[in-house]
Amino acid sequence: MIQYKDGGLRNVWLANGYEVRMTRFGEAVAIHDQEGLTKAVCLALTKKPSHMTGAEFRYVRSAGMLASQSALGHLLDVDAQTVARWEKDCKVPRWADKLLRLLYAAHAEGNVPIRRVMERTNQVERLVNQKIVIQESRKGWESTIEDCDQVPA
Repeated sequence: MIQYKDGGLRNVWLANGYEVRMTRFGEAVAIHDQEGLTKAVCLALTKKPSHMTGAEFRYVRSAGMLASQSALGHLLDVDAQTVARWEKDCKVPRWADKLLRLLYAAHAEGNVPIRRVMERTNQVERLVNQKIVIQESRKGWESTIEDCDQVPA
């Protein structure tokens, strides 16, 4: 059995599903199904009866939902610094803990509207430094997305 310390987690142990391999740098652990493990860890964290720690909250947000602090903050109507403070200080408000559990469970279990909201929010975060360039062609109007520094002034 090994302790799974990804993302600062301290209370997760793996009974199987991994291999310990020797490399020229020493022992390394290879996880068989990283995506499946991430989902199982996040679901376990959202179902645990006690309040989530800051590290657990961060793990569900980043590994489970693939959301930035800013994206989650947007959903919760707080700024990114507030989310960062919760994760660092381990003082996650009860309402945020409950809402993250609900959002992750719905997202992981295939709730299409929740999944779409999360995807749009994450996409908006990635598009902050991009512009939509629209030009007319023989086929009609067409659009492309470019980085801001690639768009002529």
